[in-house]
Amino acid sequence: MGSTKKTEETPSKPRSAMWSPYDEGPRSRTPLWFALGGLAVLGALVAGLVVMWNTEGPDPTADPAARASAPPVAAPVVPSDKYGYASARETDPQTLTQKELFPKKKFTVAGRSYEVTIIKTDKKCADAAEGDKLDKALKSGKCTQLLRATFKDKAGKIVGTVGVANLVDSKAAAKVAASVRTKGESKLFVKPLAGTDEVTKFIGAGEASVHVATHGHYAVMLYLQFKDGHKPGKKDIKQLSQAGADVTQATVYRALDSRSLSGRRAS
Repeated sequence: MGSTKKTEETPSKPRSAMWSPYDEGPRSRTPLWFALGGLAVLGALVAGLVVMWNTEGPDPTADPAARASAPPVAAPVVPSDKYGYASARETDPQTLTQKELFPKKKFTVAGRSYEVTIIKTDKKCADAAEGDKLDKALKSGKCTQLLRATFKDKAGKIVGTVGVANLVDSKAAAKVAASVRTKGESKLFVKPLAGTDEVTKFIGAGEASVHVATHGHYAVMLYLQFKDGHKPGKKDIKQLSQAGADVTQATVYRALDSRSLSGRRAS
């Protein structure tokens, strides 16, 4: 945008007035009073604008001292852990909700269909866990909630309970997982949550396969079995593991992945 030059014009000099003996005293001062009056009005207008400008308050951007005293805005700290914001409760403070982890009761994964029949949240984590060593790990890890859900497959042959424990940080979650990973037959696991339907009400009766994993400050535990309670062989364990992976990937891990990125519940 080109600058506009203001051209100042030099007024032409007035012709010198000639004195005459016929002049009748001083000339009228009316034009002078008008000029003075105009200046007074202009001065009042300028003063009014200054007052109006000052009433809007000081501009902190124009005052270096004001800028220096303004509180600094802290930039959000993104955790360097591979689980992002979900690495600790400090950066992922919102509690888990049943709707967040299991937004749908029925879902299908790669042609395999499942249904969640019951969900429960325990604030006293020991009430939803089996074994003193596991209870101790949950307590030392400052577990604030353990959310459980029980599901069945479409055929009604496989039943399972998935539990998610909310711990203080990744180290605490790792200790919980380590307490479950014992040699031989495990006596430490998430307590199976019995449903009221004709399939999931049998969970907890019979032999089961136990799994545990971590996602940041969360410990994800699985208790899987067949409805008839028979001891699973190698093929059976593979089938149970597939069901557990299907359910957790479609529900729990989808929600926890969102927390890793944002540090809050998925909207």
